[in-house]
Amino acid sequence: MIVRKSPAELEKMRRAGLLVWKILEAMKGLVRPGVTTLDLEVVAERMISDAGAKPAFKGYYVPAAGSKFPFVLCTSVNEEVVHGMPSQKRILKAGDIVSIDTGVQLDGYFGDSAVTVPVGEVSESVEKLLDVTRTSLELAIEQMRVGNRLFDVCGAVERHVTSNGFSIVREYVGHGIGTSLHEEPQVPNYVDRRNENPRLKEGMVLAIEPMVNAGRAETKVLPDRWTAVTKDGSYAAHFEHAVAITENGPLVLTRP
Repeated sequence: MIVRKSPAELEKMRRAGLLVWKILEAMKGLVRPGVTTLDLEVVAERMISDAGAKPAFKGYYVPAAGSKFPFVLCTSVNEEVVHGMPSQKRILKAGDIVSIDTGVQLDGYFGDSAVTVPVGEVSESVEKLLDVTRTSLELAIEQMRVGNRLFDVCGAVERHVTSNGFSIVREYVGHGIGTSLHEEPQVPNYVDRRNENPRLKEGMVLAIEPMVNAGRAETKVLPDRWTAVTKDGSYAAHFEHAVAITENGPLVLTRP
């Protein structure tokens, strides 16, 4: 069942979303050669605590991993697609990219967003990967309008990514969000005719999150049972926003 949110609920979600935005902006400012992914984690956890919020990821149990996620951030570097774990041993260097994903619970509602950040100068091909992934998210957001269907959102990502020669990760998808971090419906970054294609209605909130590989689409999970990487070792990018459907069009809850 897809839960639609009232204007009052959307305002609470916006407060949670803007806290996530603030954290990710701080992370972008910290990313540079020589910084570790654990350095980012320490700052983000303090910001969440200082805001009186709860981390959405830390303590989140996933049966496939058989454990609770131990950090407030997912920090996925280069070929790591999602769910990379912060580490003092992971030192960022020039030419890397790091996908930073985080979420919070504030006043009973969740916010969730992600951004991929270049570390210093990156190659033109990597810059194109980031640009295409970021733009595919914006195109999907534009489809978040009353009367459209879910496949309009999914297809917007797929068309832009594939037309630019990149691959879409199929094992991981976006999701509804509200009083739970993950709600119905699932939001793939491609059109799968086997899935339901509900009509979009006012009050729906979706976390749209393109995950795009420079090479082939296939991924695998590392022995830590969390970190997903590209099978061919190619770079991956990940951008995400939580977006509400309103009578006036899409409202991005995770940016000003």
